[in-house]
Amino acid sequence: MALLEVKDLQVYYGVIQALRGISFEVNEGEIVTLIGANGAGKTTTMQSIMGLIPARHGSVVYDGHDITKMPCHEIVHLGMAQVPEGRRVFQELTVQENLLMGAYTQKDKARIKADIEEIYEQYFPRLGERRSQIAGTLSGGEQQMLAMGRAMMCHPRLLMLDEPSMGLSPLLVDFVFDMIKNFNKNGTTILLVEQNAGKSLAISDRAYVLENGRIALSGTGAELMESEEIQKAYLGG
Repeated sequence: MALLEVKDLQVYYGVIQALRGISFEVNEGEIVTLIGANGAGKTTTMQSIMGLIPARHGSVVYDGHDITKMPCHEIVHLGMAQVPEGRRVFQELTVQENLLMGAYTQKDKARIKADIEEIYEQYFPRLGERRSQIAGTLSGGEQQMLAMGRAMMCHPRLLMLDEPSMGLSPLLVDFVFDMIKNFNKNGTTILLVEQNAGKSLAISDRAYVLENGRIALSGTGAELMESEEIQKAYLGG
């Protein structure tokens, strides 16, 4: 069953058309990846889905709700969260305060406290060690952990991640992808935007290739990894 349906989405920056009628879906429980070169429209797609950039044409339906013109904070209340490109943690706040900001849709204080401890204990023990540290002083990898933990605080059914491995060491890249698989195993549907095509396709149920604002190719993660075209363009084959 489709949890997210994007239909003929068209987005413009002034007179420049960034998305040229893309359509795709994400089914409940899947990991779906969008890959493509810089400027292909991946981040624009994510921001349009979240209501941060208006669509000129097309629709976005999440869990049966048409969210095309819905403001971002209402979309989060429906059960969707995004880890943005560049992490965008609250630099002047502590780790703990950043996690609390992610829980703004929640009202049960006892549950919020339990959720934070789960983030520290089950997913990111390093954040637990730094709970009182100012977020802006964390390393890039730690800030990525914090951005992911903050997004999980609202209990999303669909988690969207935009370039989560960007700028990280190979060891931390492996850790981030392990966490994405862990989130998914625990019941969160994932929509992933990544330039690391090899890593992302390896964990994906399905994937779409964006080129110049259009979907040029789609298939299972395994099928696209075997594609000669994908190997030449994205996997160094």
